[in-house]
Amino acid sequence: MTCPVCGGRQTGKVGVEQYYCWNCCIEFNSHTDKVVVFDLEEDGTLVAWEDFLQDNEQIVQAAAE
Repeated sequence: MTCPVCGGRQTGKVGVEQYYCWNCCIEFNSHTDKVVVFDLEEDGTLVAWEDFLQDNEQIVQAAAE
């Protein structure tokens, strides 16, 4: 399995259709037609990139005001 972010092949399976990339330290799944990428937080929780990017955009917009 290749990483959808960096294209690296250093990935490992961590669950059913759930993979971890050792190059960019992200998790991703491929059990649907759409690949979902997750950031791994310090406490071990997974944050979907879409949610992560939306949260950061709101923080940046609030700081700009």
